[in-house]
Amino acid sequence: MTHATTRIYKDIATFNANIENTVGGIRVVQAFSNEAYENEQFKKNNTKYRLAKLLSYKILGANNTFNYFLMRLITLFTLICGAYFTINGEITNGQFVSFLLLTNIFIRPIEKINAVIELYPKGIAGFKRFMELMQTKPEIVDLPEAIDVDHVDGHIIYQDVSFGYEGKQDILNHINLEINPGETVAFVGPSGAGKTTICSLLPRFYDIKSGEISIDGLSIRDMTLSSLRQHIGIVQQDVFLFSGTLRENIAYGKLDATDEEIWHVVRLARLEDTVRAMSDGLDTVIGERGVKLSGGQKQRLSIARMFLKNPSILILDEATSALDTATEIAIQQSLEELSEGRTTLIIAHRLATIKNADRIIVVTEEGIVEQGNHAELLDKGGVYSQLHQAQFQMS
Repeated sequence: MTHATTRIYKDIATFNANIENTVGGIRVVQAFSNEAYENEQFKKNNTKYRLAKLLSYKILGANNTFNYFLMRLITLFTLICGAYFTINGEITNGQFVSFLLLTNIFIRPIEKINAVIELYPKGIAGFKRFMELMQTKPEIVDLPEAIDVDHVDGHIIYQDVSFGYEGKQDILNHINLEINPGETVAFVGPSGAGKTTICSLLPRFYDIKSGEISIDGLSIRDMTLSSLRQHIGIVQQDVFLFSGTLRENIAYGKLDATDEEIWHVVRLARLEDTVRAMSDGLDTVIGERGVKLSGGQKQRLSIARMFLKNPSILILDEATSALDTATEIAIQQSLEELSEGRTTLIIAHRLATIKNADRIIVVTEEGIVEQGNHAELLDKGGVYSQLHQAQFQMS
C-alpha cells in the first residue's frame, strides 16, 4: 500500500506539472494548433494516475475483505464452539453470551487498527516525498568562514576562470578579466559564446570549475551569498514577474520601500504614464507572470525594480531588447544615470546600445578575443568590426 501510494503521488505530480505547462503556455498551444496533442498527453498522464489509483484501491479492497472475513470468522468460530460447549454442559448459557459479547468488544479495536493501517501508507508516502525535498541540499552554499559584506566598490577580477555545465564541455577556459570600479563594460559576441555565463558566475548562480573571481580583492566564495547578491542588480532578457500587483513587483527590489520611492523609480523607468493610465494605478493586478502587460511594460517594470534595489554592481542582460526605439533611448538615458559611479556589466547583441561603454569585450568560443572602446575596435578590423558591419550594412 505504501508503494502504491508513493506511485500515486509521483504520477499526480507529473499530471499537475503537465496541466500547469499546458495552461500557462496556452497561447503557444493554440498558435501551433496542438490542442489534440495536448489532449492526448493529458489522457496518457491521466491514465497513469488512474492505474496507480486502481492499484491502491485493489490493495485496499483486498485488505478490507481479508480483515472483514477474519473478524466474522472469529464470531462464527465463537458461536459454533460456544454452542458445542453449552450443549455438552461445559459452560453455562450466561458464560456463552458473556464470551460472545467479549469477543465483539475485542473486534472493535481491531477495526480501528485496520483504519489506521489504511491511513498510514498515505501519510508515510507523503512524508517521505516531503523529506526528500527538504533534505535536498543546494549546490551553491556559503563556506563556513564566509563573511557578510556591507559595501563594495565594484572592482571585479576574473583570474584564470574556467567553467562548464555538469556533464558538458567547458564553456569558459582560463578567462582573465579586470573591471575597475564605476566602469561600464559591455560583452558582445555570437550566441552561446559565454557572455551570459561570465556574468552569471559573479553572483554565484553557478560555481566556477577553477580559478577565482574577486570583488574588491575578496573572493566571492568568501562572501555570504545574501550579502554578495545584495550588491548586484540584474535585469534579465527573460523577465520574471510574480502574480500580484505592480506595487508588489516593484517593491520586491526593496521590501520596505515607501510609495514615494516606488513612484521615483517608476519615473526613472519611464513607466509613469502607463501606471497612471491604469484604473487601479500601482495596485493593478498584472496576472501570473505579468500576462496582462506587454513585453515592453514587463521589461520597464523589471528595470524599475532594479532601480529600487540601487546596487553597487549592475548586470544588464539585453535589458532593453523588448522596447520600442523611443522608449529604449529614454531608458538608456536612465540606465546611464544609474550606472554613474557603479560598475556595470552589459550583455548586448545590438551594438548601437553599447557604443558609449567604457570598454567593449568581444567573447567567442575561443574566449576573450578583443577589448577596447567602440572606436578602437572598429579600427582593429577584427571580430567586433565584422559584427558591426553585419548589423549596419543594411542601413
